[in-house]
Amino acid sequence: MTYTIIRAREEHLPEILAIERACFSLPWTEAMLRAQLAPEDRIFLAAVDGTGRVAGYVSATTVLDEGYIANVAVAPEARRRGIARALLTELERRARAIPLAFLTLEVRAGNAPAIALYASLGYETVGRRRNYYEKPVEDALLMTRVLTAPNSEKNEEETR
Repeated sequence: MTYTIIRAREEHLPEILAIERACFSLPWTEAMLRAQLAPEDRIFLAAVDGTGRVAGYVSATTVLDEGYIANVAVAPEARRRGIARALLTELERRARAIPLAFLTLEVRAGNAPAIALYASLGYETVGRRRNYYEKPVEDALLMTRVLTAPNSEKNEEETR
């Protein structure tokens, strides 16, 4: 089955909420997810199949030139098909277009498949947040993907 990555819309919220509940021990509420839809400082993407069914989503908030990934989730029955990779790749494409200097996220320290995926996409572990998660209590790894070199515009002018 093929999927298309599109901007999440109101009509996707029931399926996104179901995925959220299936994937997380403390899922976001519908109101929290709805808040990701409208603001210009949000990137909220959904992976949909040919019938419009949502298989996964990613949401991020931008602050100046920084990107903070809030959620990445794929429906359990749709995993291992490259959907999370496609969502993160499209998120990065859109982040570069803004342009953002980096994308960062927290991931459960014990979530080896997610950590491996993020590392394969160029995210590096830059910190640890002790006891960040609840149900169960677990550390979070802070992983960051640098998108632009700091002061790249200034460095270009210096070399001219």
